[in-house]
Amino acid sequence: MHTFEPTTDLSLIVPILNEAEGIEAFLMGLAAQQGGSFQVVLCDGGSTDGTVQRVSDLIVDFPFPLILVHAEKGRAQQMNAGACEATGEYFLFLHADSSFPDTYALGKALSFLRQAERRAGNERVAARFSLRFQAKAEIIPFSSYYAECKARLDRCGCTHGDQGFLIRRSFFAMAGPFDQSCLVMEDTRFAETVRSMGSWELIPTELVTSVRRFETEGMVERQVLNMILMALDAVGREDFIRELPGIYAAQSKAGRLRLFPFLNRIRLLITRLPYAARIKFWFSVGHYVSMNAWQIPFFLDMRKNYRNTIPVGQGKTTHLEFFDRRWYIFFRSRPMALFAAGLAFFSFRGFCLLARMRDW
Repeated sequence: MHTFEPTTDLSLIVPILNEAEGIEAFLMGLAAQQGGSFQVVLCDGGSTDGTVQRVSDLIVDFPFPLILVHAEKGRAQQMNAGACEATGEYFLFLHADSSFPDTYALGKALSFLRQAERRAGNERVAARFSLRFQAKAEIIPFSSYYAECKARLDRCGCTHGDQGFLIRRSFFAMAGPFDQSCLVMEDTRFAETVRSMGSWELIPTELVTSVRRFETEGMVERQVLNMILMALDAVGREDFIRELPGIYAAQSKAGRLRLFPFLNRIRLLITRLPYAARIKFWFSVGHYVSMNAWQIPFFLDMRKNYRNTIPVGQGKTTHLEFFDRRWYIFFRSRPMALFAAGLAFFSFRGFCLLARMRDW
């Protein structure tokens, strides 16, 4: 029989939806954590596969307080509902397909953030874990290597929810809650709000995330769609995103992702805009693309590091550093945005044609 203090230092807030197959393994992994007390708040968004009953059966089986919260479907809604029920001084927003190889990961992370707060002299600091994708082979594909390296950068658009968001309750009250109007990218918006109000720190401890969605839907297909969704969100076309049903199907219902229906729908939505609105749209997309041109030199750096078998996060970024010194300002200019707008326009048309030919 385990006993707990009435309050805990840390609350893990985990949105779940149809996770009956993997929820026990996830909780077993958390049960292996040592070095501090914590509670787990599971926020169900209307599961239909028996997840709620499975969690109810498991509540008394784990060495930490386990709370089940019911919320409206939507990751933002679920995490906000969990935050309202959490009692910890710190919140860790975590995905249900995550795991920690280090059994002291949570204690180390909490200590790391507190030290970062002391260095900053304030509480406006949040932290995320060093991301690693679950690997079935000893050598990971370059796509995973690149994503892991990118997630370690402290740059706009590189901080996402699959890294886990660790934040003091009082800072979350200032930066949050998560935007419930977002169908997608609520984690990215929150991350940028945190960055504008304070700072992000990278926890050296690794968090492993599942690649099951990429394996099911296809790595290229999912990455292309995510890239397009981020661009639409960045240029303020949330209305377009709302017109794309099934963007993130529940994992239990996910299958091979076909890109053409999404791309064709976006194409039709763009053509329905008045001429002036279409020009504005493509210019905004061009500005977004040009602001992300740094990913080209970063890609070259990571490709070289990958070929030289340099561990994630340890290689040099020579091309990126040169870009930041010499080209960063140029790519923020209006002429570059106009050029990128044209490039984006023709690239999108090419993607649509290719997706139709390959039945993506």
